[in-house]
Amino acid sequence: MHIEQLKLTNYRNYDTLALNFSPKINVFIGENAQGKTNVMESIYVLAMAKSHRTTNDKELIRWDSDYGKIEGAVQKRHGILPIELTITKKGKKGKINHIEQSRLSHYIGQMNVVMFAPEDLNVVKGSPQIRRRFIDMEIGQISPVYLHDLLTFQKILKQRNHYLKINQGKVMIDDVMYEVYNEQYIHAATQIIRKRFQFMDLLQEWAEPIHAGISQGKETLAIKYRTVAGIEKEHTPSEVENLLHKKLLEAKDREFDRGVTMVGPHRDDLQFLVNNYDVQTYGSQGQQRTTALSLKLAEIELIKQETNETPILLLDDVLSELDDYRQSHLLNTIQGEVQTFVTTTSVDGIHHETMEHAQLFHVKQGAIEES
Repeated sequence: MHIEQLKLTNYRNYDTLALNFSPKINVFIGENAQGKTNVMESIYVLAMAKSHRTTNDKELIRWDSDYGKIEGAVQKRHGILPIELTITKKGKKGKINHIEQSRLSHYIGQMNVVMFAPEDLNVVKGSPQIRRRFIDMEIGQISPVYLHDLLTFQKILKQRNHYLKINQGKVMIDDVMYEVYNEQYIHAATQIIRKRFQFMDLLQEWAEPIHAGISQGKETLAIKYRTVAGIEKEHTPSEVENLLHKKLLEAKDREFDRGVTMVGPHRDDLQFLVNNYDVQTYGSQGQQRTTALSLKLAEIELIKQETNETPILLLDDVLSELDDYRQSHLLNTIQGEVQTFVTTTSVDGIHHETMEHAQLFHVKQGAIEES
């Protein structure tokens, strides 16, 4: 899979922009704050219908405009697929082959991308929220059903939290209503938890040998999905539901005291172990970066396996964050197979034959020149 053409209208600092890309490597060179990351972001938004940089969609629209639009021509195994995303202050609409989709969950997954930016190092060393977002975004690309289940869960979680909030601190609680909310919540949470376990198994399958290769066989990577309810991947759906119910009852007083749901997938986390040590707590910066790189390269293989299409790789100002060895390993892996987009302030420090055949775009004050 690769994107042949990109068109932007009223997106960030671009009023109009049209670019044609190489199916191999495309490099955007320029100083900071010139607009190169905006192009990279637009490709990500076109694929995922959300930004990796902001949760406020209004920021994506050019400041003096009512809407922004991203259009792409995606080459897939069976031909060219036009996709389009329009962003307004009221929401987003996606089109596949010029046909508007009733839900964004139907739109996402038509173009698969793997983003690697400096902030992705936080998947390893940052907060649990970042890791949960990582899981949800990656599963969502390969499973529209998961996206639907996630939206359902989030809606029920919001309702349950509202119920807890309006009853916060009360002595007498309607137990029948409490159990109704629990039943809906437990069913939705079970779907999410089981799918996450399945995804983690697949990711582990790819990430472990990749990590061993980068570390020259000196390290073994293990990825664990940790649930606050003590659920393990071996548990059956009914066992998961029973455990969730038990933990919710144990947390009942605390939940009504605080007015929020304290048990469920919105509180779960990932743990990365290198040679059985928690790399977040005990790993060196090099080990943390190797783990993050292994995850990203594993994502490429996993998406390829699940969709029969090679995803597009977005490297946003990340090559400068990697030492020469990890940089070379990354570029060797993608060479000739994965369409790759790179943003950088200079190519001088990148010594690899892949870069010799790259299509270069020079970015200055929102103007882009190809060379």
